[in-house]
Amino acid sequence: MSRTNADAAPDTLTAEASLSPGLKQRHLSMIALGGVIGAGLFVGSGAGIAAAGPSIVIAYAVSGLLVMLVMRMLGEMSAAYPSSGSFSAHAERAIGPWAGFTAGWSFWVLLCTAVGLEGIGAAKIVTGWLPGTPEWAWVALFMVVFCATNLAAVRNFGEFEFWFAALKVGAITLFLVLGLLAIAGVLPGSDSPGLTNLTGEGGFLPNGSEGLVIGLLASVFAYGGLETVTIAAAESKNPVQGVASAVRTAMWRIALFYIGSMAVIVTLVPWNSKAVVEQGPYVAALDHLGIPGAGQLMNVVVLVALLSAMNANIYGSSRIAYSLVERGQGPKALGRVSSGVPRVAVLASSVFGFVCVLLSYWRPDDVFPWLLNMIGAVILVVWIFIAAAQLRLRSRLDREAPQKLVVRMWAFPVLTWVALAGMVAIFILMARQPDTRVQLYSTGAMTLFLAAVGYAWQRARAKS
Repeated sequence: MSRTNADAAPDTLTAEASLSPGLKQRHLSMIALGGVIGAGLFVGSGAGIAAAGPSIVIAYAVSGLLVMLVMRMLGEMSAAYPSSGSFSAHAERAIGPWAGFTAGWSFWVLLCTAVGLEGIGAAKIVTGWLPGTPEWAWVALFMVVFCATNLAAVRNFGEFEFWFAALKVGAITLFLVLGLLAIAGVLPGSDSPGLTNLTGEGGFLPNGSEGLVIGLLASVFAYGGLETVTIAAAESKNPVQGVASAVRTAMWRIALFYIGSMAVIVTLVPWNSKAVVEQGPYVAALDHLGIPGAGQLMNVVVLVALLSAMNANIYGSSRIAYSLVERGQGPKALGRVSSGVPRVAVLASSVFGFVCVLLSYWRPDDVFPWLLNMIGAVILVVWIFIAAAQLRLRSRLDREAPQKLVVRMWAFPVLTWVALAGMVAIFILMARQPDTRVQLYSTGAMTLFLAAVGYAWQRARAKS
């Protein structure tokens, strides 16, 4: 896209006015809070602890700083240019249509595949409570419920996420309070562990720098889901205020929920306990404290986190697809809106998610793992597009529309370049690890394919 065309892009895509502004400020506030407490934190953090040991706290702190920078950049652009396409629309405005195409459709594939993963994870928890019931039936039930929720009206998505987030925030806050009481030695029935679990069993870095690197990579991907609030804000009555409020509270949310809970877990439970991986770190910590029924109660919270992620990902994928179509970058059928909801996009996103579930049963040894590897590093690709877009748009906004800078990136452009350097460093670390190297190459191949298709489409449209 030429500079002239990019500058001519509207602040808010006019076609998106057909979406219903059904989200209230309380919805956005809890979506922002709940989005940071996802399945990756409750479930995926166990593998990171097993690899890094107590140093997982450092890993989450480092990756958390990177995520804060990314969210600040995204918040700056989303407050200036509210759009359900979020980073995809920003990349198109700043770099060109091929960049919006690549970022948008790769993220769509990521979200749709994640819907299938979360459905499987939720079904496994329920079948553990109700042995003998078919796992596929629970996945199908969850898919139908959340597809129907997203088809009805955007406020239904908002209400589900509001209560899901309220439960998650309440549960993790209670967990932190109980954990701190136990560490202080004032929780009835438990003795303070002191520094035993932090310095024993191999020390703070039991597996050396390699373990810390693995933990760092695991922590980066646990932060996925934060972008949803900038997508949802476009369907609120005051999107600028919603984005600004969510981004400004990102720092304490990340510090409290992620870094704080990791510190509590590795202080209470030996990092090499099998229960940390098999049961999940939160369940293992509560069981270690001997609180009756607390472990099972946390399993309920994990189930809610998975269902919440399913709901949010169906919503996010449908809005990304809708925005791409409205910008002429996808099948027109996906852009049809009924009662303020892009229902065809919701159905398409849900169907793709269910196909991913079927693949896990039909071809568990090849197709599904291949699909997972393909999306393994998509979030990093998206972050790079965010940083590159912010570098260009911020300079343009400073010059042409400084009043739109309701949210400002800290120490621009220095910290934007620092964030980009951090992303490149993570790519290098992924290339060094055999397990993540395959993900890096698979995601790279998908990204290059989409970029080539997007560029060819851009050239063809320019000629016509």
